[in-house]
Amino acid sequence: MLANKMVVVIAAEAPIGVALNTAALLGVALGHHHEQVVGAPVQDASGAVHAGMCAHPIPVLRASAEQLHDLRTQAAGREGVTVHDMNQVAQRSRTYEQYAATLGGTKPEDLEYLGLGLYGPRSAVDSLTGALALYR
Repeated sequence: MLANKMVVVIAAEAPIGVALNTAALLGVALGHHHEQVVGAPVQDASGAVHAGMCAHPIPVLRASAEQLHDLRTQAAGREGVTVHDMNQVAQRSRTYEQYAATLGGTKPEDLEYLGLGLYGPRSAVDSLTGALALYR
């Protein structure tokens, strides 16, 4: 069994396109910041090479906007848990520079989270997300 776990939690209220985009962006962030989770390239029976995929299952869960705010706060306080977030500032920004500048002037209580990506010790991630339903 893997010692660490990753999950993606999407805002229940998000339209499907926003939810899919949020999940994709959080997946990129998780893979970039936790390189050890991506496996080596593999070959099929013909010898064609397929790029490495995430070696972890990634449950996609759903939570209300309020739950996402609380979850982010709780997860950020857990030792060993990395939190990646997608918020309305990022969604509305056209460039990373615009995102950084706008986020710098946004109060934490004014952020609306569209999703979170969590990675860390299995027990910590399970205790944070165990009561959340799968995104369906």
